[in-house]
Parts: sequence; C-alpha cells; structure tokens
Amino acid sequence: MKQEAIKIELIEWLQNLKDIETLNFLKVLKDSSTKNQDWFHELSEEEKMGIERGLEDIKNGKTFSHEDVKAKYGL
Repeated sequence: MKQEAIKIELIEWLQNLKDIETLNFLKVLKDSSTKNQDWFHELSEEEKMGIERGLEDIKNGKTFSHEDVKAKYGL
C-alpha cells in the first residue's frame, strides 16, 4: 500500500474512532515523536523514584521470575 493510501485509511479510521483510551495513546505517541524528548522527563518525582527502586532491586537480585510467581499463586 502506498504512503498516501495508508494516510487516507488512517484518517478515515481516526475520524470514526470513539475509544478515548486509543485517542489518548495516539496523542501521546504523536507528541512524543514531535517533542523529541525522553518520556522519563515527563514523569513525576514519585514515579521516577519508583523506577529507580525497581532498578536497584534488579541490580541486587531482589526479583522473582514469572514462573515462580505463577507457582506460588497456583496459576
């Protein structure tokens, strides 16, 4: 499919789109590509600290595999 045909198809789809979650996602996607910024800078300090704690946990081996969690909870 040629570029112009893809654009027209997407425009038609977008005009009829009612799902606010998808619209918000597309807006974030559009904004992130035009701002040329790392999304990390958009996070609150609390969110950044949570990510940093998670990275420290990974570094220190304080993690559980998906299989371990499934086994523990009988999934």
